Amino acid sequence: MTDKNRVYIFDTTLRDGEQVPGCQLTTVEKVEIAKELEDLGVDIIEAGFPISSPGDFKSVVEISRAVSEPVICALTRANRKDIDVAAEALQHAKRKRIHTGIGSSDIHIRHKFNSTREAVLERAVDAVSYAKKLVDDVEFYAEDAGRADNVYLAQMIEAVIAAGATVVNIPDTNGYCLPEQYAEKIAYLKNHVSNIDHAIISVHCHNDLGLATANSMAGVVAGARQIECTINGVGERAGNTSMEEVAMIMQVHRQSLGLHTAIHSQKFFTLSNMVAQRMRMPVQANKAIVGRNAFAHSSGIHQDGVLKNRETYQIMNPEDIGIPSHSIILTARSGRHALRHRLERLGYNIDKLNLDQVYSNFLEMADRIKEVSDHDLEILMGGDQQNGQVNEKGIQVKLVQVVCGDPLRPMATVRLRLGGEEKEASASGNGPVDATVKAIHKIVNDEIVLEEFNIQAIHGGSDDVSKVNIRVAYNGKSSYGFGYSTDIVNASVNAYIDALNKIL
Repeated sequence: MTDKNRVYIFDTTLRDGEQVPGCQLTTVEKVEIAKELEDLGVDIIEAGFPISSPGDFKSVVEISRAVSEPVICALTRANRKDIDVAAEALQHAKRKRIHTGIGSSDIHIRHKFNSTREAVLERAVDAVSYAKKLVDDVEFYAEDAGRADNVYLAQMIEAVIAAGATVVNIPDTNGYCLPEQYAEKIAYLKNHVSNIDHAIISVHCHNDLGLATANSMAGVVAGARQIECTINGVGERAGNTSMEEVAMIMQVHRQSLGLHTAIHSQKFFTLSNMVAQRMRMPVQANKAIVGRNAFAHSSGIHQDGVLKNRETYQIMNPEDIGIPSHSIILTARSGRHALRHRLERLGYNIDKLNLDQVYSNFLEMADRIKEVSDHDLEILMGGDQQNGQVNEKGIQVKLVQVVCGDPLRPMATVRLRLGGEEKEASASGNGPVDATVKAIHKIVNDEIVLEEFNIQAIHGGSDDVSKVNIRVAYNGKSSYGFGYSTDIVNASVNAYIDALNKIL
């Protein structure tokens, strides 16, 4: 290792991260993610625990074939059979590593292994020595090092380095340590292991107390140069260290920390979404770096500041993570500046609008549907309405009446005003919305084609507000319409009439 400030990123999404119940991946999915991890720039991919199952063995084999740049790592316990199987699974890897280890805390030694410190130390050395005969790159993990006695831990680490370990992993397996405790442990090893300069110290922290990222950073500041982590922080119990968090900490604080990685951070957002989808484990909205609210601003004060200068409330560019831009979320707390910005982006001529009236109408809408989207602004501003005033030249809804129920066939009566006169029609359909649309067709034009119909519930509860998006086509042209209401039929009618007014 020539660059003393380079921190190596060891990804264990496909091994430790995949141990989450209900989040198992197929071999095809693992290979797909592994290729993305390679593009991201990770240094080591822990591809699996080969002896644990035929599926894990196959995944390590296929990832070894598919990926060429990162080191491919396979996990084992401290026994020769595990190590033999791992070496076999890694046979196609361009760069291979066996990751073997054993418990180092007295709790594990006594209760998990029913053994002694001396016997466990002997097993650790034997495992590393044996693995070293099969591969050049051997990593040793001292499980539960976070609760291990530092003197014994140092003795174990010195022995396994002497046996051939190239990387020594100091896991806070149960997420127990405070950052200063973990840093002191790494510093103790740096100062008391005579051959420590012959190996890279790796940190592997769990998030049981929400300290995985803090502990990992404390470890590298104290001298570790490899971080074991996962995309989105997935992992057993409360999860592992989040890769995107530690990578961006080092990027944002590069001047003060002097540390860097080979990660291409612009790929984080896409990969985060892929992992969330494949593992069926959604990312929490307020997750640091990649959560959907990480660069979203709903407070009027924050929105005003960000629009004036991004750095007022953002320490990173969203583009650095692969997000197109910061998001201004329009709610009842949003100010005129944010509303004006969004309307201008949608193409409205602000100088021709009564912004005070528009803002008043906007607040009424925001109080009702909680979060206002671009489509909602289209409803507020466009189609058959402008600043709350009815467009007399367009189609206006005068009556919507629906009768339905079992065993009745849904029947709708609609009265519209168009061309200065009112017209009424009735129709039956497969449901109340279908019947209403058919009644509108009778009045307006039977040749209009409904191409797209989408319904979205704005918020939960018995007072759900439905937002309907519709696309209609007529005479070679198509148009979108938007409508919202607590009544799904009214929302559908509003959207349909909005689309018709735009196209006719």
